[in-house]
Amino acid sequence: MDYSDNIINLKGVGDKTSRLFNRLGIYTVHDLLDHFPRDYEAFAPSVKVAKAPLDIPVTLELTVCAGFQWKKVRQLSIGTGMAGDDTGKITITFFNAPYLKNVIKAGGVYLMRGKLKKEQGVLHMDQPKLYTYEEYSKLTGSLQPCYRLTAGLSNKAVQKAMKQALPAVSGEEYLPSDIIEEYQLISRKKAYQDIHFPKNYDEMLLARKRLAFDEFFLFLISLRKLKEMNEEAISSYPMIETALTKRLIESLPYRLTGAQLKVWDEIKADLTSGRAMNRLIQGDVGSGKTVLAFLSLLMAVANGYQGALMAPTEILARQHYEQLLAMNSQYGLSLKPVLLTGSVTAAGKRKIYEKIESGEADIVIGTHALIQEKVTYHKLALVITDEQHRFGVKQRENLSEKGDHAHVLVMSATPIPRTLAIILYGDLHLSVIDELPANRLPIKNCVVNTTYRKKAYEFITKEVENGHQVYVICPMVDENEEMGDVENVTEYTQKLKSSLPSKIHVEYLHGKMKAPEKNRIMEEFAAGNIDVLVSTTVIEVGINVPNATVMMIENAERFGLAQLHQLRGRIGRGKSQSYCIFMSGSDNSRSMDRLKILNQSNDGFFIAEEDLKLRGPGDLFGIRQSGAMEFKIADIYQDSGLLKKISISVDNILQQDKDLSSDKYNSIQRYLIQNTVNFVDFRTI
Repeated sequence: MDYSDNIINLKGVGDKTSRLFNRLGIYTVHDLLDHFPRDYEAFAPSVKVAKAPLDIPVTLELTVCAGFQWKKVRQLSIGTGMAGDDTGKITITFFNAPYLKNVIKAGGVYLMRGKLKKEQGVLHMDQPKLYTYEEYSKLTGSLQPCYRLTAGLSNKAVQKAMKQALPAVSGEEYLPSDIIEEYQLISRKKAYQDIHFPKNYDEMLLARKRLAFDEFFLFLISLRKLKEMNEEAISSYPMIETALTKRLIESLPYRLTGAQLKVWDEIKADLTSGRAMNRLIQGDVGSGKTVLAFLSLLMAVANGYQGALMAPTEILARQHYEQLLAMNSQYGLSLKPVLLTGSVTAAGKRKIYEKIESGEADIVIGTHALIQEKVTYHKLALVITDEQHRFGVKQRENLSEKGDHAHVLVMSATPIPRTLAIILYGDLHLSVIDELPANRLPIKNCVVNTTYRKKAYEFITKEVENGHQVYVICPMVDENEEMGDVENVTEYTQKLKSSLPSKIHVEYLHGKMKAPEKNRIMEEFAAGNIDVLVSTTVIEVGINVPNATVMMIENAERFGLAQLHQLRGRIGRGKSQSYCIFMSGSDNSRSMDRLKILNQSNDGFFIAEEDLKLRGPGDLFGIRQSGAMEFKIADIYQDSGLLKKISISVDNILQQDKDLSSDKYNSIQRYLIQNTVNFVDFRTI
């Protein structure tokens, strides 16, 4: 078995199963091995109802009472009734599980596992997982990995494939022995074994530390080399300031904030300096980064060049394109933009390629389709990437090279503490927009547990009746049989339809939908034809609907504070008062205290700093990573101490051996050359 082997070579993975893995971005054995558990479940012996803890997975041996019933509510099959043991009774509810009709019988005794909750003095368990006694005896005492799944792919199937893939991990070590000793790292081979199938919690922590170290170390080595290249780059596209940008600023129906003007001066200075610009604009959601991007593109075009803006999703790319078209028409700018995304037809792409190569198109907006081999630019002088953390270093470099080391401008709304931003964006000059437009009404926030849900639904109904729209965010797309307590988009949409008045139009949106369907739903929501949109975090970088005044985030405890803040930024964009409801699925006091920080402030940078202070050992799993930099297992908040220490080590190594050519360090260089997908290609340095 080899890293590069297709997963279809694994036993039990046929065409159908491989396509399911592909939906998760898993094509090779290497991809599979890097599909790390999102959580672990510890299986303890079953307990009595009276002694069962609340809000954590627990197994109960229950007898189903008479009167257990199944009913249909708006096409949703719901089973509900009482079950108990000799110490107490609880309410059991199953959603959309008609196959259990012939399994759950009055008087039957079952092992049921789920989170026990208490609302208004009543104990209940929703969507418990059923086990046979034989199945459960095999699991008792173990720590089982829970993976991110897709509909049709079970956790058990991923585990089976993973066990076959593990022998592909090489025992060869690329790190010098003194680094391994200094950081007390286990081998990579053992780390992969123990992250997927740990014998205990301590083994898992050591495995995670090694894999997080590798991600940070290799990323920072690449970043330092990229900075070295950038600092030596003379611009092939010298520019002068033009009257067009001044006229646009004067024509806008609002005044740019002081922070925007300061950053615009920094951008202009870069573009006219004679050296290639490499600048990051960090600004909170709604701070006005997009208008600065459009001004920069206008300056490039006014100097006779092309500009490109790359967004991480088709949704966001289309939004930027439509905004630019509107400004083009409103202010008579004579720009000739094109939109290039993966969903454009082959014939459509050919026409766009011709316009780009001839120079007829002076601004190109799109997704990663902008960096494909078939795209040849005429005079690409400026490259802008939106939400930089969603692109690897290599992807950004590929786009820059399309323009023979074009000027690079990076935008991010992810609020990263300055101490970490200096490390993570070490190849870029940093600009911060730390001022919001004056006419924004502050969002009103509340942090509640699930006992508030009925009241929340009543509030949502009232806001819709007043002509407004609502977002509901869930952590998952589909039901995950191993994580039944976590809300998912598909089931929650059905639940909401059965709970809200029938006149309220509820739809869902998630990243796995086909682009035309996603765009249709978004256009319908933007047009006001959808009242409540149930979505995953796909909306955090893409929809601008000023009429949306409410956001309710389910299982808010499973997200990082920075990401919750970004999600919240989708509302509060209009003139009406907006409200954000953070619904916690856990009454854990530490989780609730964490979320209450969002009550204290709407300032993303304050929240990021507080998030950094609060992360503790218990947050390794179960809290969605911040989204920043999209590391697979490392987290810039949780592992900030490790990140800072590695940054110093990387600087020391490169001071000793700039080219990594010595006997001590050339194994690092070899490893980087073999893994150039996410890192700078050392063969070009």
